[in-house]
Amino acid sequence: MAKKAVASMQKGEGRTFSKVIKMIKSPKTGAYVFQEEMVHNEKVKDYLAK
Repeated sequence: MAKKAVASMQKGEGRTFSKVIKMIKSPKTGAYVFQEEMVHNEKVKDYLAK
């Protein structure tokens, strides 16, 4: 028999991070590249300000 995953073991901290997509211009080709990163919610503005 297959084991069931227990949902009550989750701590609910998955929403403290956000996926941020930043558009960066490549120095070699001049084309735009999208950079994706998981950033803590409190540091999103700092990440986008760079």
